[in-house]
Amino acid sequence: MKHFTFFLVAVATIAGLVALIAPAPGHADGEPAPIFVTEIPHGYRDWRWISSAHEAGNLNSLGAVLGNDVAINAYREGKLPFPDGTIIAALHYRYVPSDENNKVFGQAQSFVPGAPTNIQFMVKDSTKYAATGGWGFAHFADGKPGDAAFMKSCFPCHEKAKATDLVFTRYAP
Repeated sequence: MKHFTFFLVAVATIAGLVALIAPAPGHADGEPAPIFVTEIPHGYRDWRWISSAHEAGNLNSLGAVLGNDVAINAYREGKLPFPDGTIIAALHYRYVPSDENNKVFGQAQSFVPGAPTNIQFMVKDSTKYAATGGWGFAHFADGKPGDAAFMKSCFPCHEKAKATDLVFTRYAP
């Protein structure tokens, strides 16, 4: 019985050492996690509205900014920095004139979302994304994530919004 107990302790010790030494899952050779998110968060279309955005110029975009429950609670409480678990989504569309609305108004003045262009996410995990201010960034076009070279521009741009924990969008209750 003593030999069996010794054997179990030895196996448990070796398993613990292997777990400590092995690289993190999905990160070859212990490389740090990428600064970008590669999977679309589940259920984002059911999140609540934070604000809307219009980007003119070459983007010609209308956006709906949504947040999960953690994000909404942080916005409502004015909590900065945002807590881990916060996820903010920005759904972008081309904006186009609304012929139906303009007929009612009697002039061209109404614009509505047209074709979708992309979806962007910010995911707060201060440990996983420590190198980028605690945020992981994502950009999806046609359901495919942006490549690493494209995603490298996110943090330097958001870093300019340090006073609001790298988040541009204000809550519009």
